[in-house]
This record gives sequence, C-alpha cells and structure tokens, in this order.
Amino acid sequence: MPIRPENQDRYPADWAAVSLAIKQRAGWRCECRGECGRPPSHLDLDQRCRNHHHRPAYGTGSRVVLTTAHLDHVPEHCDPDNLAAMCQGCHLNYDAEHHAQTRQHTRAVALAASMYPLFDLPDARPASTAPEGPTS
Repeated sequence: MPIRPENQDRYPADWAAVSLAIKQRAGWRCECRGECGRPPSHLDLDQRCRNHHHRPAYGTGSRVVLTTAHLDHVPEHCDPDNLAAMCQGCHLNYDAEHHAQTRQHTRAVALAASMYPLFDLPDARPASTAPEGPTS
C-alpha cells in the first residue's frame, strides 16, 4: 500500500528491503490466517489466505499486490514479528478500525481548527482583576 507523504519519515530508510524480506519469508503469499476479519472462505485448507502476489485474487479475480502490514499499526516498529505480508484485501480489512479512528481524529482536528476563528475572544483577564460578584 502506498505510504502517505506525511508518514514517509516514520518508516526506516531501508523500508523497501525490510518489506521485501517479509514478502520473501511469506513465499509471496498472504500470511493472514483470518485476523483480518474477512469471511473464512478466503482461507485455504492450511487456514491461510489463498492470495498469492500477482495472481488473480480469490473472489474478485483482480491482480493481487502483496503488501507489508504493521500488526500494531506503528510504522516505526519494524521487527519481523510485528510485520506480515498481506494481500490488499486482508491488509485493508485488518487496518479498517485503525483507519476509522485516524479519520475521526483528523476530522475532529480539522473541525476544531475551522471553529477557532469563529470564537475570537479577547484574552481572559487574570483572576485578580476580574470583577467580584455578589457576596453572600
């Protein structure tokens, strides 16, 4: 999957080599064993995803491109135990909840930024200069 420009600096300089090693370890076949949440029908008899790099995808027939997924969604964490070769379908399904959370955060930040000019209030006065209210 393409790396977004704003995340490029989160990946190691040798990411292409790291990713290649993971795909070779997988024998150029998706390593997903159902953790992506797709229906079990995408798994082969060995309980591993049927999809192989550059072959027709199970179910759709589109050409499979094998990707490298960070199982903890942290691009800086590139230990082989945290990486898995996944077809696009499994990778997108595996990351779906994480993408939804990121989208929600991004929208909240954008909304807050767009609202700020609407409420351009003068700086609050220090408590010592604030007028006193009625005493009881």
